Amino acid sequence: MSDASLLEATVRTEFGKGAARRTRRDGNVPAVLYGHGEAPKHLSLNAQAFAAILREHGTNAVLNLEIDGTKQLALTKSVVVHPIRRYIEHADLLIVRRGEKVAADVNITLTGEAASGTLVTQETTTVSIEADALNIPTSLEVSIEGIAAGTQITAGEIVLPRGVQLAVAAETLVVNIIAAPTAEAMEAEGGEAPAAESAEGEAE
Repeated sequence: MSDASLLEATVRTEFGKGAARRTRRDGNVPAVLYGHGEAPKHLSLNAQAFAAILREHGTNAVLNLEIDGTKQLALTKSVVVHPIRRYIEHADLLIVRRGEKVAADVNITLTGEAASGTLVTQETTTVSIEADALNIPTSLEVSIEGIAAGTQITAGEIVLPRGVQLAVAAETLVVNIIAAPTAEAMEAEGGEAPAAESAEGEAE
């Protein structure tokens, strides 16, 4: 993303579960802003506007918060979503400054089709990176087009955008491509257990 998304925020003066529920009932998300040695600020964000920013920019969205007339850049560090009703329950925001490098976990997207007769296992769905706060990629693509069985793709092989650095071991396994089992092998495997049981029954 090239710039931060503008979002108005108000300072919360009530705390606790009851206050958080009231904030959500009013169509807002309770959030905490912290970092750079400053005292944490308890904020209220418009739920619809915040959700729209997350849909457009992903979970590492950088916000240009307007708090009582003062602007503050913040990185979305964590978002808690209700497991059933799917509304945003709470958000943690980290104070950032222009030009500052931050750590973030970015989703890995597989593209293409591996060679015929292969089985693709994605060992990890995210990778940790370091990047300018305003240029965190929304996702990283890994092509598996035509890749043969026996191939492994590690984090160090992911093509990173300019200015983005890997923050995990280069040898971290991302994708493992193996030969898919044949129908005959699967049938044979499925037939072994009944045969063993039959043999045991005869022995008894």
